[in-house]
Amino acid sequence: MQLGAMVKENLWWQLENAARQLSGTWSVRGSCGLLLPGYHHSSRDPCPTGVRLLTVRGSWKSFRERRSRRRRRQASPGVREQRCCPQHWLQTAVRGCSDSGRSRLSCSQTSEQEPPGLKRRRPDVITTTDWLAPVIWEGTFNRRVLGKHYRNRNLTMGLAVFAIGRIADQYLERFLESAKKHFMTGYRVVFYITVDDLDKMPDVDPGPLQTFQVFTLREEIWWQDFNLLRMRNLGEHIVQHIQGEVDFLFSMATNQIFQSDVGVETLGASVAQLHAWWYFKSTKDFPYERRRRSAAYIPYGKGDFYYDSAFVGGTPQQVLNLIEEYLKGVLQDKQNGLNSSYENHLNKYFFLNKPTKLLSPEYNWDVTFYPPPQVQFVKVAQHPKRRPWP
Repeated sequence: MQLGAMVKENLWWQLENAARQLSGTWSVRGSCGLLLPGYHHSSRDPCPTGVRLLTVRGSWKSFRERRSRRRRRQASPGVREQRCCPQHWLQTAVRGCSDSGRSRLSCSQTSEQEPPGLKRRRPDVITTTDWLAPVIWEGTFNRRVLGKHYRNRNLTMGLAVFAIGRIADQYLERFLESAKKHFMTGYRVVFYITVDDLDKMPDVDPGPLQTFQVFTLREEIWWQDFNLLRMRNLGEHIVQHIQGEVDFLFSMATNQIFQSDVGVETLGASVAQLHAWWYFKSTKDFPYERRRRSAAYIPYGKGDFYYDSAFVGGTPQQVLNLIEEYLKGVLQDKQNGLNSSYENHLNKYFFLNKPTKLLSPEYNWDVTFYPPPQVQFVKVAQHPKRRPWP
C-alpha cells in the first residue's frame, strides 16, 4: 500500500513524536526501532510485508542532521557532499586548481597523509600540486587545529644556518633574533650554527625550549665554493648526530629574517620553497640547467615549479638524500668540465623526487619587490646580499 500525501508530509513529525515517547527527551540514547507503514525492510532482518524498521542512533540532533544531508543529496543527485576527509578535499582542490600557465605533469605519486587543519580557501593561487602535495599559503591552514594535532607528539625541530666571513658579521645576529622569536614557538628547537670564528657568534641567548649548537670550520677549507661547503658540512653533521636529535630539519640562508610565526604548517617529509620571482613566470622561462651534459639538466618543456635554495627541509634522512644527490651531481659536472649552481641541482632533485609539501613565496619574499596581491602575508623576508640591512 502506498503512502498517501498526508502521511508523507507528516512522516518525520510522527517519527519525532515516537522518539520523544521512547526517550522522554530530545536525545535518543542507543537505538530504537519504529514501524512505519508502506516501507519494506531487508531480508537480513525480516519484518511483516509492507513494513520497514527505521533505527534512530545517537542523539536526536545528529539524527536530524543526517536527515538534512540525505535530503540535500536527493535534491542534488549529481553533487556529492564534501566530507571532512583530507584525501577527498585534496582531490577536489586539485581538480579545481588553475595552473596559471604552467605545464602540468601527470604523476601517480601521492603525498604523505596530511594532518588535520589544512584547508583550501585560496582560489587565486595553486594550493595543491598534480602529485597532491599541499602548497602552504596564508589562509590554507588552521593554526589551532594543527597545534592540537602536533602538540602531544613530543617533536624536536632543527634549524641549520651557515655563516662565514662578512655574512656572519652582517646577517647572523638579526637572523637568530628573529628565528628565536618566530620559528616553531612552543616546540623544542635545536639551532645548528656554523661559523668560521667563534668570535663572530653574536651575543644572542636561546629562548625557552631552544638550544644553540655552534660549530666552526677548518681554516684550510674556507676557500671552497660556499654552497658546496655548506651542504657537505650539513651532511656530515646529519650523519654524526643530527639524525638522532631532531624529527624535522630545516636549512635556511643567513640573509633571511622572520617577520611572523613559521610553525608546524611547514612540516613534511620533504619540504621545498617556491621561488618568489619565478613562481609568477611561465615554465618555459625558468632558469633550469639546459646543458645536456650536466647532472642538473632539465629538458625544455619539462619541470613543475622553480624552487628556491634559501629554504629547504624535511626529515633528516630526506635532507641527507638531497645533499648526497647534490654532491654526486657536482662530481659528475666536474668530470665533464662543467659547473652548475646548487639551485639548479636542487631543482633537478625535486624534479625527480617530488616534495611532499611546498611553501609559497610568502615564506621567502625578496624585499626588493613589492608583494603582489597573491602574497597577502610575508612570513620570511630575504634581503639581497649586495645591499646592507636598512
